[in-house]
Amino acid sequence: MVAKQKILIVDDDSNIADLISLYLVKECFETLIVGDGESALSAFETFEPNLILLDLMLPGIDGYQVCREIRTRSQCPIIMLSAKGEVFDKVLGLEMGADDYMEKPFDSKELVARVKAVLRRYKPQVAEPEPSDDKVVRYEDLEINMTNYSVSYQGSRIDMPPKELELLYFLASSPNRVFTREQLLDQIWGYEYVGDTRTVDVHIKRLREKIKDHETWRIATIWGIGYKFEVQQ
Repeated sequence: MVAKQKILIVDDDSNIADLISLYLVKECFETLIVGDGESALSAFETFEPNLILLDLMLPGIDGYQVCREIRTRSQCPIIMLSAKGEVFDKVLGLEMGADDYMEKPFDSKELVARVKAVLRRYKPQVAEPEPSDDKVVRYEDLEINMTNYSVSYQGSRIDMPPKELELLYFLASSPNRVFTREQLLDQIWGYEYVGDTRTVDVHIKRLREKIKDHETWRIATIWGIGYKFEVQQ
């Protein structure tokens, strides 16, 4: 029997948390509900979830701090939930390491769809046989492997969430080709994703923090248009 995927629901509103749990259980997920940040960090260690639904406004440790702490030890997917709909809040959540962001109130079917979509994109890094070349992009000091979702930079393995890796792979697979933010949003997040193009900018910023410009390649900004993986000819 295939083990159920586990969802940790972190929300101090028990009515909302119970409703979310009800819909996820119907989709054959196993859920655990906690109502504050400290309990979330404790439950993360014991429950070992496959994904976390994290409310931002929590008593004690808020959702941003919980996300930041979890990101220091794990790449477990996180979908932030918040009544705040400002672009600043969304960008801050993504910069903290969240994989997606949903505003309250939200449609339960959309929430379940986003949970499934994020889980499909996330693949734990495990040892696998040598991948075929069509799943690997290599440049000097850089290897992006989509078979086991790993990135090697200057001989060291770099940890990054699935969307960052997919964005880097997509750009590097088409060197010197310019993509608009809308094209990247569609390719990486999917046409059903309802989000701001700033999402792309945030992920590019995080990639640049981890992978600096090389003398033979770099992630280049094409002002007013988008981005490209620029390679010296």
